[in-house]
Amino acid sequence: MSLALPLPIWWTLAGVYGALGLASAIATGLALVRRQQDHSELLARLRSWWIIITLFSLSLALHRTGTILFWALLSFVALREYVSLIPTRLSDRRVIIWAYSAIGLQYLWVYLGWYGMFLIFIPVYVFLFLPLRMVLIGETKGFLNAVSTIHWGVMLTVYALSHLAYLVTLPDGLNPVAGGTGLLVYLVLLTEVNDIAQYCWGKWLGRRPVIPKVSPGKTIAGLLGGIVTTTAITAFLAPWLTPFSLPAAAGLGLLLSLTGFMGDVTVSALKRDLEIKDSGTLIPGHGGILDRIDSLTYTAPLFFHILIYFYWGGQWL
Repeated sequence: MSLALPLPIWWTLAGVYGALGLASAIATGLALVRRQQDHSELLARLRSWWIIITLFSLSLALHRTGTILFWALLSFVALREYVSLIPTRLSDRRVIIWAYSAIGLQYLWVYLGWYGMFLIFIPVYVFLFLPLRMVLIGETKGFLNAVSTIHWGVMLTVYALSHLAYLVTLPDGLNPVAGGTGLLVYLVLLTEVNDIAQYCWGKWLGRRPVIPKVSPGKTIAGLLGGIVTTTAITAFLAPWLTPFSLPAAAGLGLLLSLTGFMGDVTVSALKRDLEIKDSGTLIPGHGGILDRIDSLTYTAPLFFHILIYFYWGGQWL
C-alpha cells in the first residue's frame, strides 16, 4: 500500500469521514430520541456509506493499479447486476460472455494509457462484434432488442465508468495541485454530494416532481437545491484538488449537478420499465450497485472529455 498521495486528497478524505461521522452521530441521536419514528433506512444508508468510502479510500491508497482494479471490479458487478435485470434469451448467454470480456480489455487500455483504443474500443469494436456474434448463433427472433439491450448495458456499466479510472493515468502536469487522483476524488465526491443534496432538499421542501412519470420522488426543490449545493462545494474544493478557476469550477458544478440528475433519472426509467423499485439489494439502504453509480454514468464521461478538450486545446479552464 502506498500512502504517497497528495496532501489535499488526505485532507479531503478526512473531511468526508468527519462529515459522515457527524451525520452518523445525529442519526443515532434521532433514533434514540424519536423512537416512534423508523430510522432504519437512514441508519442502513449511513452504514453503507462507511463501507463505500472506506473501499474507495483503500483503492486510492493502493495507488494507480489499485484504483484501476477497483473500477474494473465495480464495472463487473454493475454489468452482472444489469444482466440479471434485463430479459434475455437462452442464446444470449454466449454473447453476454463476450460482453464481460470487454471489461478486462477496456481497463487494460486504461492501465496502458492507450487513449485512442480506450475511446473507441467499446463504441466501435464491441458495438460491431456483439451483433456479429449473435448472428453467428442464428437466433433472429428478438435480435434487435437483445443486441441493443446488451450493448447499452456495456456502455453504461463499463465504458462510462472506465473514464473514472482513466483520470488517475493522466500526467501530473495536467493537475499540479493533486494529480489525476485529485480529479477523480473531486468528480466522485461532487457527484455523490449532488445525489445526497437532491435527496435531502427534496425531502425537506420537495412538492412538485420534475419528471413524475419516470421518478416521482425527484422534485424541483430537490433539483434546484442540489444545483446550488453542488455548485458551491465545487467552487470551494477547486483550489484544493484542481487547477480550475472559480468561474470554471462553478460552471462545472452546474454541469455535474444537471448531468448527475440525468444519469439518475435514466436508470430510474430503466427500473420503471422493468417494474422494480431498486436494481438490487447489494448495498443496504441504497439498493443495488446501479442505484449508487447511476449519476456517475453521465458525469464521468462528460467531466473527462471537457477536461481533455481544454487540456489538448492548450488552455485551462
